[in-house]
Amino acid sequence: MWTDTHCHLDEDRYRGEGGKDLGGTIGVLENARAAKVSRFITVGCDAESSRAAIACASQFDDVWASVGLHPHEAVHGVDTIVDLISSPRVVAVGEAGLDYYYEHSARDEQKIAFAAQIQLAHQHQLPLIIHTRDAWDDTFDILRTEGVPEQTIFHCFTGGPDEARRCLDIGAFLSFSGIVTFKTAQDVAEAATLCPLDRLLVETDSPYLAPVPHRGRTNQPANVAVVGTHIADLKHISPTEMARVTTHNACIAFPRLTS
Repeated sequence: MWTDTHCHLDEDRYRGEGGKDLGGTIGVLENARAAKVSRFITVGCDAESSRAAIACASQFDDVWASVGLHPHEAVHGVDTIVDLISSPRVVAVGEAGLDYYYEHSARDEQKIAFAAQIQLAHQHQLPLIIHTRDAWDDTFDILRTEGVPEQTIFHCFTGGPDEARRCLDIGAFLSFSGIVTFKTAQDVAEAATLCPLDRLLVETDSPYLAPVPHRGRTNQPANVAVVGTHIADLKHISPTEMARVTTHNACIAFPRLTS
């Protein structure tokens, strides 16, 4: 059975035009379960989406939530999410980090929010889910200053082998999305190939980043099997073994998944 360690189940996009398409959250969960996906972490990006993630996790026994302030939303301040972290369905802090590609929030605001969420992960003894884009050096500098949480996950890993080694050197997990299937992402494929099996996770980041051959469509958690099978081929192991290993890793990276 597969585990989708990072999806956004609160997105209206699952319904498509006219309220059809994938049938909303219930529809995509049914599709995923049919594709042998047994666990889902739905991830918050601000106070509103974090509340929605907790509500979704409270409704379904196989769904858990993460509470975070995405770097795009850093301007709102971490105080807006602090009270949500104590929910028993919350298994991680994040997604938190730095995004210098879009810079929807100023870099100083992003750094403050990222550092504060690292401290929340320490305080609540929760894993940290990191989003980093075009900001590797500052990401590692802040982690060094604040201290790397025991379980740290670089979600939707977009670096190459050099960045992968830096992440692995601090004990982090690398979580790969549909990007690893793109022909233009050979560096990501190389990172997945070198990543030790015991540090590897798979995700969809749905409804975004649908993998080949589904590019251009709304992504859904069922496609975590497509991502995992692609990486299994890169590493010359069976999809069944990849599913087993990555689900085992998910339970280590997110200990509350097993409680």
